[in-house]
Amino acid sequence: MANQYDSTRAGTFNITHFIIRLVVGAIVLAVTAALTPGFTISGIWPLLFGALILAALDYLAFKMFGLNASPFGRGISGFILAALIIYLTQFFVAGYTVTMWGAILGAVIYGIVDAIIPGKAM
Repeated sequence: MANQYDSTRAGTFNITHFIIRLVVGAIVLAVTAALTPGFTISGIWPLLFGALILAALDYLAFKMFGLNASPFGRGISGFILAALIIYLTQFFVAGYTVTMWGAILGAVIYGIVDAIIPGKAM
């Protein structure tokens, strides 16, 4: 009976949970950009919009392919997807720039930081 409750609760939208995920995602993204050569975010708004776009692209990838963009939890396909999502985000957010090499390194760093900071970031 507990599993049914958990799956029902997970399917509902909770604004508090969304805000927490957005803040954690922005923190992970900021740390990743700071540690990754070839990856820059030029302010708080590009950071917040970038975190929002990353979450949206991850959600779309999950719905379309059944994959979460996680460099460590999903193997090579999750790693490639994470790097691709980090790279594609620059086309939606002004002030967010990343090279292809920066996206690859960023996916590794994002995975490490995401594992350290509690909460589902991407």
